[in-house]
This record gives sequence, structure tokens and C-alpha cells, in this order.
Amino acid sequence: MSSRTARVQVARRRAKRARAARRRRQALLLLGFVAAIALGALLLRPLFTSAVHNLTALPLRHEQTIRKQASEKRLDPSLIAAVIYAESKFNDSTSSAGALGLMQLLPSTAHFIAQRSGGTAFTTEDLSTPDINIAYGSWYLRYLLDRYGGDEVLALAAYNGGMGNVDRWVADARSRGQRLAVSDIPFPETQAYVQRVLDARREYRRTYAHELGLR
Repeated sequence: MSSRTARVQVARRRAKRARAARRRRQALLLLGFVAAIALGALLLRPLFTSAVHNLTALPLRHEQTIRKQASEKRLDPSLIAAVIYAESKFNDSTSSAGALGLMQLLPSTAHFIAQRSGGTAFTTEDLSTPDINIAYGSWYLRYLLDRYGGDEVLALAAYNGGMGNVDRWVADARSRGQRLAVSDIPFPETQAYVQRVLDARREYRRTYAHELGLR
């Protein structure tokens, strides 16, 4: 074998080894890429699941406070959650009418609640605290339910449209020998509000039974 032939064969073997090493590196890179994707998917799965849940279900926060207030005020926790959803979708905000916080309480209503419930140190700024806002909103729901004999439609209508209006609507219905139903509420906004709360409560019961202590 000539020296030239030997050199050619050596070069070929080196090239073959280089190609094999390159293929091994490519395979390792591909394996690493696949492993990284799998790990990323595993780490991001809870976030993705949470995002999908938020898109397909009603939001829920402050569930411990909701459960506590429901127990203390003898309320259905899903009703409290549904009112918060209808009022603010669990976002602390101020309405154009000046209603504040998660349960959208007017300062005048909140001060009425404070006087009746013994909140001597209460200030309007306290409504920005979720625990206080939910406590006051729950107290008001209980007050309205008691005022209207446990009738949730009337209590919710009063929460949105005011007791004076509801008292007048109830009197008109009774004068006709009827009971005020959701479809009889004269204010379209209040009628839609009551129906939205009732629908949301049903969904909260179905979706968040465990979180709300319903089972």
C-alpha cells in the first residue's frame, strides 16, 4: 500500500469518526431539546390549567372570608360569592356612583351598617379592605333577607335598586294579588342583576363546592 493510499484511508476514517461524533452531538442536542420542552410543559401545566380555569369558570378569591361571613351571617356562601361576582368580578374598584370595593357598597350604606352592627371605628377607607368589605356586604345581605322574609329575589333587588323601590314594587304586586318575581321588576338593570346573581350562585355551587365549604 502506497503512502498516499494510506493517507487517504486515514483521512476517510477521521472523516467518518467526525461525522459519527457530529451525529452523536446532534442526537444529544435533540434529546436535550425534547427534555427541555417536557420539563417546561410540566412546570407550566399548573399555570396553564389555572388560566383555562379562569377563562371557563367564574373567579373566586377570599374564600376563607366568604365562608366565615356565611357562617356568621347565616348565608349561603355561594350567594355571597355570586353577589361579589355581579358587583365587581372580585376586582376592588369604585363605580361611577361611588360604590366601593368587592361588594360595591355606597359610603352611606356602609355607615348605616357600621351604626347598626357596632362598627364604631369604621371609616369609608376601610371598604378597600376585602375582609371588611365582604363582612359589611354580607351583613347587608342578611339585613335585606330578614327585611323581606327570606325572599332572595327581593333582597337582591334591594341590594341593587334600593329598598324604597322594592317596597313600592312589592306593594304594587300585592295590590294585584301577586308576588313580585324577577320578570316583574320594572328596572331592566335590576332585573338583569338579580338574574345574574342567581345564575352565578348556581355556577359557584357547582364549580366551587369544596372551596366554599359546601361539601
